[in-house]
Amino acid sequence: MTIDQATKPATSRAAEDLDELALRHQRVRAAMAEQDLDVVLAYGPAWRRENIRYFSDVTPAGSAALVLFPAESGPIAFSTRPSDLTDFARRGWVERTRRLDPTDPAELTDALREFRPKRIGIAHHELVPLGLMETIRAAVPSADVVPATALLDTVRLVKSDWELARMRRSAVVCAAGWEAFVDVLEPGLPEYQIVAEVEARIKNLGAEDNFMLIASGGDEVRGMTPPSARLLETGDMVRTELTPKMNGYWLQICRSAVVGKANDGQRKSFDLFNEAVEAGISVVRPGITAHEVAVAQNDVFRKYGYGEYCTSQYTRVRGHGHGLHLDETPIIEGNHTALPENSVFIIHPNTFTPLAGYHVLGDPVRVTADGCEVLITTERKLFETGDLS
Repeated sequence: MTIDQATKPATSRAAEDLDELALRHQRVRAAMAEQDLDVVLAYGPAWRRENIRYFSDVTPAGSAALVLFPAESGPIAFSTRPSDLTDFARRGWVERTRRLDPTDPAELTDALREFRPKRIGIAHHELVPLGLMETIRAAVPSADVVPATALLDTVRLVKSDWELARMRRSAVVCAAGWEAFVDVLEPGLPEYQIVAEVEARIKNLGAEDNFMLIASGGDEVRGMTPPSARLLETGDMVRTELTPKMNGYWLQICRSAVVGKANDGQRKSFDLFNEAVEAGISVVRPGITAHEVAVAQNDVFRKYGYGEYCTSQYTRVRGHGHGLHLDETPIIEGNHTALPENSVFIIHPNTFTPLAGYHVLGDPVRVTADGCEVLITTERKLFETGDLS
């Protein structure tokens, strides 16, 4: 039995699913009303399926999928892959299923004409292929077609209790993955074998997927990559961000470990990064902006003379949102997105400094009524494997 398997009676789970479905429809329709939208089209290319999953609780396997969500009736799911339609119907969260056929788009155009929309919002408007966009516009030529990516991003930002339960399962798998990571570290081990051990552990617990980057070495390390054949050496700091997906929901842990005993630079680096994480956590409250959380972390680096390493020359973000997509709202200076209660994001000031090279440290948090809850139980420390010399 995997960690994913529920212990509640099937009737109880079904009732909770129906409540969750009704809540999602309510939230989306409220947002649609604010923007005077008659229909939302959630487009999902192969690499961005979060909105399809939000409406259907299915991650399709086809090259493209789409959900048509009208303001006054149930959603219709489309996919280029026939087996996805079976999965949509089996899950039961959509009212109808239809084939998305680029060579014969009649099923999509007929559905659009049925609702006679005056204003259509398209989530991931920026990713819709030109041919599909022309099909949509030709089906309802009088309709105003506008982007709706931000609309669904905002709706998904607040997690329900149902969603948080799934994300807590991901948190347990994060901890197990990190344990597997540390357990195998030894001189002579290739990076790819570390990742293989982690994958085996978390897949055994029911993980559907895992996004993972790694880096090993000393103070020359400037960032993380997919695993290589590089062999670990005594004294290496091995960094990772490990991001399993459970039941559609991603969660991340960021940690670093030393093969053997940490040196003074590695310890000083950990102290700096840990203070930055704590500073970020300390300011979290409902309504705080991503900008403010980033500033809190970066100010720690500035205080000690490492402010230049917070720039885009050395790093990308100071964290990011979690949910049905692994890298949602960026935690960066200049992003003034407000983070409401029950939003979930990771605080990670990952960057290079001269102290010990690129350092990775961070915890995912849920915004609570008076602060935040750290969602993982793994201790925040610089892990050491012991004296292996």
